[in-house]
Amino acid sequence: MWSFEIENRMKHIARKRFGQHFLTDRGIIEDIIQAIDPKPGDPMVEIGPGLAAMTQPLVERLGHLTVIELDRDLAKQLRSHPQLTVVEADVLRVDFRALAADVCAAKNLGTLKLRVVGNLPYNISTPILFHLLDVVDVIEDQHFMLQKEVIDRMVARPSTSDYGRLSVMLQWRYAMANVLLVPPQSFDPPPRVNSAVVRMVPHAEPALLEVKLLSEVVQVAFSQRRKLLRHTLGRWLEEHEFGGEFNIQRRAEEVPVAEYIALVQTLSANGVVAKSA
Repeated sequence: MWSFEIENRMKHIARKRFGQHFLTDRGIIEDIIQAIDPKPGDPMVEIGPGLAAMTQPLVERLGHLTVIELDRDLAKQLRSHPQLTVVEADVLRVDFRALAADVCAAKNLGTLKLRVVGNLPYNISTPILFHLLDVVDVIEDQHFMLQKEVIDRMVARPSTSDYGRLSVMLQWRYAMANVLLVPPQSFDPPPRVNSAVVRMVPHAEPALLEVKLLSEVVQVAFSQRRKLLRHTLGRWLEEHEFGGEFNIQRRAEEVPVAEYIALVQTLSANGVVAKSA
């Protein structure tokens, strides 16, 4: 099979600056593929295919796959696969709206929504998540392998130590679940941390709000998470002449996502805008 050929003939040394850890455990790979559940013709994009460990089983089920690879040597090798379209680029610079249009047009699909998968570089995983959040309207679903502690924060519930800014910013827009634990020995070279796979499905009818304002409110709230909100968000609300009801006699981690959303909607209705808006 092509996937084995590429791994055998390439003496590729993992590059630390790209955060490369190549998945090699065949059992784990099959478990991930089952979790993704690719169907023939799905408009799917894989971020960071690396040595194609997941790429080959995906493309066998899909028929064709678009991959985004920054490493020039790996991108060159991947282009030898007849069923791949290779985008050689930094994923943070990829225009996913344009990519969705191109991928769906090539498949003669009326929809402009992508299924996105990948083993994300751990050193830039959070920026990638926020990059995709900006284009969530062209995303059908996402399955990513990430550092387990990052996924723990993504799916955390209120009143837990893992609940924070990342939890609120992503749970506002996605339904998420930790679907699989991936131990270090599943990779070459093995990372120093446990990994996991997260499923992210955009809410069909998300609350309407100003995302930049939500980001600012949540950042202020969690800036001193051990203190009561009256020391942080409370002062911010005073500066913005907020006259509504919001309990600031608690810590940021005790506030559910729905309450942050309601607060931002009220602020917007009162004409408050984010500093960067």
